[in-house]
Amino acid sequence: MSGRRGSARFPLTLRRNPPAWERQEPTWRAARPAVIETALKRAQARPSGNWYVVGAAADVPRQAPLGRTVAGRELVLWRDAQGRIAAGPGACPHLGAPLKDSPVRCGTLVCHWHGMALDAQGRDGWRTLPVHDDGVLVWVRLDGVGQEQPLERPVVPARPDPARSVQAVYTGLGRCEPEDVVANRLDPWHGAWFHPYSFVDLRVTESPEGDADTETDRFVVEVSFRLTSRLVVPVRAVFTAPEPRTVVMHITDGEGRDSVVETHATPLTAEGHRAPRTAVVEAVIATSERPGFTLARHASVVLRPLMRAAAGRLWRDDLAYAERRWTLRSRPDPRP
Repeated sequence: MSGRRGSARFPLTLRRNPPAWERQEPTWRAARPAVIETALKRAQARPSGNWYVVGAAADVPRQAPLGRTVAGRELVLWRDAQGRIAAGPGACPHLGAPLKDSPVRCGTLVCHWHGMALDAQGRDGWRTLPVHDDGVLVWVRLDGVGQEQPLERPVVPARPDPARSVQAVYTGLGRCEPEDVVANRLDPWHGAWFHPYSFVDLRVTESPEGDADTETDRFVVEVSFRLTSRLVVPVRAVFTAPEPRTVVMHITDGEGRDSVVETHATPLTAEGHRAPRTAVVEAVIATSERPGFTLARHASVVLRPLMRAAAGRLWRDDLAYAERRWTLRSRPDPRP
């Protein structure tokens, strides 16, 4: 990034004579399908411990349950009397009432059909599920779905100090499978071509090759976030896939150093479904060493919607990419 980054006091860079979109350096030669596919297969081989992201921790209210579907399993989440998140099957064990529509009273889920009380300890015929609240996202362990060796906790990436960061979570839905979302994130070469409104001057300086060590698989990218046609913020980012359904981008140099973007792909439909659907749950955890960031943190109520909107704009494109990939994979003969 030498010569591209702004000063420590002024992180912006003015692009001189920026090329038109069609005149930028093509990346298709570097974006070799075999590299992306091999990195995807290595990610799929890493253990998840059967943990699945179900959404933002802030989405689980205190006085009402939250309904979710993961891999075709109907789930319900709620908070107990101490404010801890609990989860269980989404159907009442009595006659199958949808528990997502039932109220929570003093930390107990009370079925609105016949008044059966269900708490975090569960009962015969209705067992609660392991839950992990990492402070930003909620994970549920589904051993019957993942069928891996269970882990006590999910593989949560390293994050900046919560006291010095702002978090926002975006959720989108796509007609594809989790691997299509992961494959999209393991293709950093498409950024400046597919998202020219956000990224320019993208260069992948390191990518995994051959039988790379599964512990150090990574893509290193130098890229500028576009503010105007000429004013940009250059950074260095590292992409890794710590488990089968997660890709993480760490900003390692430039403005916002140590900020993290976690992309989690959660299957909504059962494996092998004819029309699969996947939830993209993306956590953006931004930090900065600049004194002004403290003021920005105090304005997080305003910042979070802006952060979600920026993620949503990118994912409108990237879900189209993932959905197209699934369409091509699902054809009996992918050739025209």
